[in-house]
Amino acid sequence: MNILTLGLAAANPVPTASSGQLVLAALGGIATLVVLITYVKLHPFLSLILGSLVVGLAAGMPLQATTDSFTKGVGSTVASVGLLIALGAMIGKLLADSGGADDLVDTIIGKASPAALPWAMGLVGALIGLPMFFEIGLVLLMPVILLVTRRSGLPLMKVGIPALAGLSAMHGFVPPHPGPLAAVDALKADLGVTLGLGILVTIPVIALSGPLFGSLAARWVPVGAPDLFVSADEQQGTAGTGTGRRPGFATTLCTVLLPVVLMMGKALADIFATKDNPVRQLLDFVGAPLTALLITVLVGAVTLGRGAGMNRESLAATFGGSLGPIAGILLIVGSGGGFKQVLVDTGIGTMLAGWITGSSVSPLLLAWLVAVVIRLATGSATVATITAAGVMAPVAASAGGTGAALLVLAIGAGSVFFSHVNDAGFWLVKEYFGLDVSQNLKTWSVMETIVSVSGLVVVLLLGLIV
Repeated sequence: MNILTLGLAAANPVPTASSGQLVLAALGGIATLVVLITYVKLHPFLSLILGSLVVGLAAGMPLQATTDSFTKGVGSTVASVGLLIALGAMIGKLLADSGGADDLVDTIIGKASPAALPWAMGLVGALIGLPMFFEIGLVLLMPVILLVTRRSGLPLMKVGIPALAGLSAMHGFVPPHPGPLAAVDALKADLGVTLGLGILVTIPVIALSGPLFGSLAARWVPVGAPDLFVSADEQQGTAGTGTGRRPGFATTLCTVLLPVVLMMGKALADIFATKDNPVRQLLDFVGAPLTALLITVLVGAVTLGRGAGMNRESLAATFGGSLGPIAGILLIVGSGGGFKQVLVDTGIGTMLAGWITGSSVSPLLLAWLVAVVIRLATGSATVATITAAGVMAPVAASAGGTGAALLVLAIGAGSVFFSHVNDAGFWLVKEYFGLDVSQNLKTWSVMETIVSVSGLVVVLLLGLIV
């Protein structure tokens, strides 16, 4: 049965302006975002504020009502998503500073044959990408990718593309990354269901865009690793505590997967146990996103931090140092929540849901297309996800639990489509790999497109099954 059969939810705001005016308001707000971010080079935080004002005013909302709507959206988004982003950043920084990430990578690669190495690198990228933000994971992976390329003698693309595919897929599809988290909140999707389906989607996506495409990319751009991180000793010195100790592989892996296990346990308990079941009540508490990540931070302080010989001062420095780099992400996510709220309060989303109800357009395909357009225009997967989630929020309200989760994943797929020159990740990969723009377009950009399109296909297939 297709769970995406739609009906308008009565709780959605009733549009007060004409359909034509609302369409122009939505297009004007999105166009404002595109122009300000792409041409004016204004920070997305400021651009989202101005775009929200354009939407509200163009839709006929009073100025005070527009600002009230925006601030309401910012507050609710930061309260529900911002705390999770901060805790996720702490986990990622602890994993890097303790040397646990290095041990995880070294163990997996040490057990892989040359033929299996690209697949192992895809797994490494996925595991590192699970708890970390994309930029952090990318910087952490680069020395490993280049070192493994030199040691194995394989072409750079055969090693690097699978790792980047694993990292990118996790960034686009799996919470606790900012984009999926924001979309889960905006669409009121179940986090456990989204997490489980997201991991399921990433398996074929990583296989296709990683090891399989990596072999083709290696023929298109047959280059080796540039002269970075040449010394193994220097590479080992880029992470860790300086104590000479690292947490073990099993310890690190269990810590990384702990929030996933807790949230999945909650999702399964909600399906198979009654509400008054004590086990379900316990799992509902520990599996709540905030609780699961908080538990992981505390457990990680012992298993990773103390396991690597970090003292209290080192742990305090790690946790404190994790928050500064995510300030910009929090502002973007918060202002994106404000933009979403203005879209909702003007009734634009309700109008769109009504249009979709009477049309044959798949809401999953439409969600993907909206995210693709914003991604191509702004270069930001997070902005694309937040904007598309705001547009699709009324649709998700009537799509059901699994339907809302699939909408999150369709938006996530669209948000990573064809990274190009307006994306910071494009330039990071280009510089680390020592490529020119054309080579990077033929490898990294195509890989991102495969992640996006194959992700959409898998989501559409799941929409027919669940």
